[in-house]
Amino acid sequence: MKDYEALSKKHFDGQAAEYDQRNTYYYSQNGKISCRDIAEQVDGVPYEALLDVGCGTGFLIDILAKRRPARYCGVDLSDEMIRVAKGKGIRGAEFTVGSADRLPYPDGSFDVVACSQSFHHYPYPEKAMGEARRVLRPGGLYILSDTGIGGIGAWIDNHILFKLARSGDCHTTNRRGIERMMADAGFTIADSRQIRGMIYTVTGRKN
Repeated sequence: MKDYEALSKKHFDGQAAEYDQRNTYYYSQNGKISCRDIAEQVDGVPYEALLDVGCGTGFLIDILAKRRPARYCGVDLSDEMIRVAKGKGIRGAEFTVGSADRLPYPDGSFDVVACSQSFHHYPYPEKAMGEARRVLRPGGLYILSDTGIGGIGAWIDNHILFKLARSGDCHTTNRRGIERMMADAGFTIADSRQIRGMIYTVTGRKN
């Protein structure tokens, strides 16, 4: 099996310096769309602590920290992405290099866990989702926004194209697939929406 984490790390280390500035499909375009949608979803949600898994350059946390004070944590595989995020000097934010399926936080640490445009890079998606649930407090929200398709398109991506790719893309699924995965992981679906094209956001509440 390919080392998807190593490929993702290399890919995003190489993009980090230009990631925010290059607003294209290959760089930050979809990530910014997802981050802004997540920011809208948490606008009326009371929270004291929020974790962004696959936080990249801290784009989402930067938006949220300017709106309200809270404890913000970001974790990402890419040392360079974390370096850029730390360089923004975001108040109340902590950024850590780490893996989505081995989150370096105690059980029940967060009111909200967000994940934008990184889930399709996770080689063990069910484990990553289980980790998100573990670090959430009871009743906490898991907000996952990604780009993906279903059907024959997903099969071609997952079994052919992603096997050849060197960017760490691992698997794709559509909004309904994420809903099923969240339900299996012990979440109640609180919201599910198609944002733009193949980009969707699904919100689950920890039972």
